[in-house]
Amino acid sequence: MLGKHFPEEGPLPATKPDTIDQLYGLIANEEDARVCKDIPEEACREVPRNFFLILAANVLTKLGDLLISPKTVLAWLMSAVGAPALVAWLVPIRESGSMVPQMVIAAWVRRKAVRKWFWTLGSFGQSVSVVGMAASVWFLEGYAAGLGIIAGLVVFSLARGFCSVAMKDVQGKCIPKTRRGRLSGLATTIGGSLTVAMTALLFWDRGDPTLGFYSLLLLLAAALWIIAGVLFASVEEFPGETGGGSNAMTEAIQSLSLLKDDAPFRHFVVTRALLLCSALASPYFVVLAQKQSDVGWMLGVFLLASSLASSVSASFWGWAADTSSRRVIIRGAAMASAVCLLVGFSALIFGPGVGGAWFYPAAFFVLSIAHAGVRLGRKTYLVDMAGGNKRTDYTAVSNTVIGVLLLVTGGLTAALSLVSDIAVIIVLGLMGFTGMVSALRLKEVTED
Repeated sequence: MLGKHFPEEGPLPATKPDTIDQLYGLIANEEDARVCKDIPEEACREVPRNFFLILAANVLTKLGDLLISPKTVLAWLMSAVGAPALVAWLVPIRESGSMVPQMVIAAWVRRKAVRKWFWTLGSFGQSVSVVGMAASVWFLEGYAAGLGIIAGLVVFSLARGFCSVAMKDVQGKCIPKTRRGRLSGLATTIGGSLTVAMTALLFWDRGDPTLGFYSLLLLLAAALWIIAGVLFASVEEFPGETGGGSNAMTEAIQSLSLLKDDAPFRHFVVTRALLLCSALASPYFVVLAQKQSDVGWMLGVFLLASSLASSVSASFWGWAADTSSRRVIIRGAAMASAVCLLVGFSALIFGPGVGGAWFYPAAFFVLSIAHAGVRLGRKTYLVDMAGGNKRTDYTAVSNTVIGVLLLVTGGLTAALSLVSDIAVIIVLGLMGFTGMVSALRLKEVTED
């Protein structure tokens, strides 16, 4: 029913089922479902198929992320193998390890006209690293096993850096400008729904899982990344701009000049840095809850809260981001700041036990919704604000800078937590409020 919207030149792809067109038309939610903005005309005819391939790959990796979550599964494994002191390194390595080297990665990626293979390579690399973690658990003990998990996580994060750089660029080339937010939103919603089911299976009346059970989860996660890589390799990506010099490191250093010369981009990076509060505050909600109610099922409640928040909010944020990603950032920042300040000042005034056992999980649920909005809004904003090689450079520079700042801010909040966990939450709430004010001054990039 949508054939009249294809370009007149060339035959229609014979392998494209009508059901894919129809389903994409429902998701696009307008009469001209093949509207194409900011992508080449030849790429327009492949949008429905590419949309669902990228969607499926994203859903599989999000489920894999649950199965090797550094806040839950890897932290438990560290304690189980006898290396609890290494737990503190899991989240910083997981987040920053994929961000810091991205300028060098981007300089390499930028030289290739077709970049989907970097995502596939990164997905396979994550799979291999997770298998290495499982091997460390089975064949090593104590700190040797813990260091093996850390080494696997370093490789995992580096491989993820390739995926991060390539995904935004491939998505920008293959998915129209007003469809990118709902793609990310659907992936998060479906992945969140699956993680709700997975969490229920893991924690519902099971007791303490064995070491072998968690090792099998790691192998399952590895299989998911393999399948995701195969699916992403099937994306029909047309050659794009290329560029580059003789040395990736030199190009990476030169790309930092964007922070000096490109004022809108610099403003975006500053705003994104301030909005780290939505990610950094979450563990402290869990810490306060654990101090008040040290029961085993509480961890499952927090996992359910996180997964449910993603499944119920991400599609809403995604559709909203296609209208204005800037407003999504503002609303997410406002929610994150408000819930942090509410929890912080309530605990300060009435004591950490304020509200009973369900207060912190409920606040965590709201914060997770806010974080989903901030995360999805800034991803869509970054893809929409640039085209061509600029998109790759923007992604790499912003992620590298944020990766460094994440380590620094994480260290500062860790030091402040030695004084008071409540103080950390309040400071992060104020940081989020400042980020919201900064987001108000961002230029609108989604609307034409």
